[in-house]
Amino acid sequence: METKPDPSIVPPPFPHFEVRLTAPDLDPWLAGNTGLPGFVTRDSGLPGPHLAITALTHGNEIAGAIALDRLLRDDFRPARGRVTFGFIDLAAFARFDPRQPTASRFVDEDMNRLWAEDVLDSARRSYELDRAREIRPFIETVDVLLDLHSMLWPSDPLLLSGSSEKGRRLAFGISVPGLIVADYGHASGRRLIDYHRFVDPDTTAAAVLVEAGQHWEVETVDTTLACIRSALRHVGLDGPQTAARSGPAPARFAEVTTVVTAATGAFAFTEPFRGGDLISEAGTLIAVDGATEIRTPHPDCLLVMPSLRPSRGHTAVRLARFAP
Repeated sequence: METKPDPSIVPPPFPHFEVRLTAPDLDPWLAGNTGLPGFVTRDSGLPGPHLAITALTHGNEIAGAIALDRLLRDDFRPARGRVTFGFIDLAAFARFDPRQPTASRFVDEDMNRLWAEDVLDSARRSYELDRAREIRPFIETVDVLLDLHSMLWPSDPLLLSGSSEKGRRLAFGISVPGLIVADYGHASGRRLIDYHRFVDPDTTAAAVLVEAGQHWEVETVDTTLACIRSALRHVGLDGPQTAARSGPAPARFAEVTTVVTAATGAFAFTEPFRGGDLISEAGTLIAVDGATEIRTPHPDCLLVMPSLRPSRGHTAVRLARFAP
C-alpha cells in the first residue's frame, strides 16, 4: 500500500554490540584431514550416515566455531558413521575484530547466498564463490547437514527447515531450539541448506540451519551445543561425550507466509521488534519502506528475525503463522 512517508518513523542508529565471547584458536583444524582446508572428519569405522556440521558460513558468527572447536578438542568420535566439522569462510573469520565485530561477515559477498547451481557454474569470481566451489564436491557426500548460525538482532533462537518436507522432518527430529520455521530463503540468493541436493525430493539428503541466538552471547554457544547434541542423537551418531538422556520436547512450528525485502535504504520498523514477537491483529503497521507501508497479512503474525537496519535488496523480516 502506497502512502506518504511518516517522518516520525526512521531507521534507528546502528548500536554498539558487546562481544562477550572470545574467538577460538582454529589453527589445529585449518589444514583439515579431508583434503579440504578447515574440514575435519571423525570416522567411527562402522556403517552409518555422514553428518556434516558447519560453522563460520559468516565469518563473525563465532559461537558455532567455539562449539565445534570444543568438540574437536574433546576428541569427539561418533558411535557409528562419520561426522565432519567444517569451518567455511576462513578468510572472513581471520579478519574478526571484537572492536568491529560486524565488519567480518564476509570478504567479498555473503557466502550464504551462492548455492544455486547457475551461480556456482558461472564465470563470476569472488573469494566466497571460489570457496563455495571448493566445498561443493564435499557437500555432495553429505547425508545430513546442520549449518550453525547466530543473529545480530535480538531474537528467540530457532531452526530454519527451508521449504522441503525432508528438511522439515529433520528439524522436527532435532527440535532444539524449540521453534521450527519453514521458509523459502532470500530473494538475494540461495543458502547452503537450499542447495539442490538438500531440497530435491528424489534425494534423501537433508539440511537445516540453526539460528542459536545473538552472535556474541555465552548463551548462544550453549544453545548451539544443545542443538548439536540433539542432531547427533537424532541421526544416531551420539557417543558418550554427547549422549542425551532423552529426546527434546516437542517443537512449535511456523510457516513463513511473506518475506519482506527492503526496496529502499529508508526501511524502518515502527518499533524495535525482536524475533519471536507475535502481532495479534491483521493489518497492523509494523514498518515503512520509503513510501510503502508494511502491515501484517494475517492475525497472530509471528515476526521471524527482523533486521532493524536492513540494506536495500536484503531481507528485512519474515512473517509467519503457527501451524499444527
